Amino acid sequence: MTINLTVNQRLNSNLFPVGVATSSFQIEGARDGREASIWDTFCATPGAVKDGSDGNIACDHFHRWQDDIELVSLLGFDAYRFSVSWPRIIKACGSVNQAGLAFYVDLLKALKDKGLKAYVTLYHWDLPQYLEDKGGWPNRDTALAFADYVDVVSKAFNGYVDCYATLNEPFCSAYLGYEIGVHAPGKVGKQFGKKAAHHLLLAHGMAMQILRRNAPDVTSGIVLNFTPYYASTDSEADAAAAKLAHDHHNDWYVKPVLTGCYPDILHTLPENEKPDIHDGDLALINAPMDYLGVNYYTRSFVTSCNNDGFSILPPAADTPVSAMGWEIFPNALRDLLLQLHRDYDLPPVQITENGMACDDALINGEVADPVRVQYLQDHMNAVAEAMEAGVDVTAYFVWSLLDNFEWAEGYLKRFGIVYVDYDTQQRIPKRSALALQRWLTRRKASNGEM
Repeated sequence: MTINLTVNQRLNSNLFPVGVATSSFQIEGARDGREASIWDTFCATPGAVKDGSDGNIACDHFHRWQDDIELVSLLGFDAYRFSVSWPRIIKACGSVNQAGLAFYVDLLKALKDKGLKAYVTLYHWDLPQYLEDKGGWPNRDTALAFADYVDVVSKAFNGYVDCYATLNEPFCSAYLGYEIGVHAPGKVGKQFGKKAAHHLLLAHGMAMQILRRNAPDVTSGIVLNFTPYYASTDSEADAAAAKLAHDHHNDWYVKPVLTGCYPDILHTLPENEKPDIHDGDLALINAPMDYLGVNYYTRSFVTSCNNDGFSILPPAADTPVSAMGWEIFPNALRDLLLQLHRDYDLPPVQITENGMACDDALINGEVADPVRVQYLQDHMNAVAEAMEAGVDVTAYFVWSLLDNFEWAEGYLKRFGIVYVDYDTQQRIPKRSALALQRWLTRRKASNGEM
């Protein structure tokens, strides 16, 4: 089965990078070569991870990275998006782990040798545990520590990076980790969530200053996840509930980054839930960016309720869903991009994550995943439709290169376009990877690159 895209010409151009993405804790392993992160601690908490697993080995990418980069190249991608493990770089004593830095520098050199663009995410959720012990993201000092770490990394990586992302999905770090506790560090309380979010965004602003100084010619921005919220009925109450969900979960992050202001719901929060905003914070958070990264997986329907003002409903029984139970609805990605385009003066947009978990099985040495093939086809077409309507989208990344540690799900869910046998660490490209390879090969041929 092939992916035959009938899309905006820019997706078929070598000027539009198509890549694949991963993150450090989910694939690297090599636990003995770094400090503990909040995810190591969370994994050791009984019941926190569904299958009781951890990231000590994961996909053993730390030892197999050369083969994995070769695979990215063989599959025909233009770019590789990966994250740096903060606990692998900065030791608890504050010194730099030179071996950790060398690992990433070697990887970056290999990408350059392969002609692959390097998209580097500086934080993908794996906060050093020694900083969590001092209060974690609800502590303003964590943002300052992040700035120091970014300074070290961006100096060491000079000349090898095409694009930086300061943070990946601060919503997940703040809300899932510090408000409802289903992700590391597992704290529960509304008094933590917005405070953590503010310091994450402050860390982004501080990092942007450093990147402008240390890597002025490198494209830099932030990656946010978005869930488009739809009212479950035509009632005014449900429409208001959908707007409230959007304000809390989407606009709380994108609005201060793009405008220097939080949504008006800031003023309705109880005092103990409000972030501690210092003079100059919002101007720092509003630092000019070269792009906005958009991660999209699904949409949600919302109904009004008396407790928080909104309740997010599970997908209807007759709707197609991924193995995560998330509705498959490509048009919501187009709608999201158009809404952002209407609401904000957007910088260029990158689709930095898009993909789905399937119940993949290795049968006779192959993994057939036709639903994922269709998912990618339809979502890339949705991106093209948004582009045709005026949204400046400049890149697209499939999540994920490899099956990997899927956070609180452990190894139960497979998002990869490449199947990983966790017992042998064998990598087997699924049919989705092979379909993408055929399309990318044709695309390069049509652009005279073969």
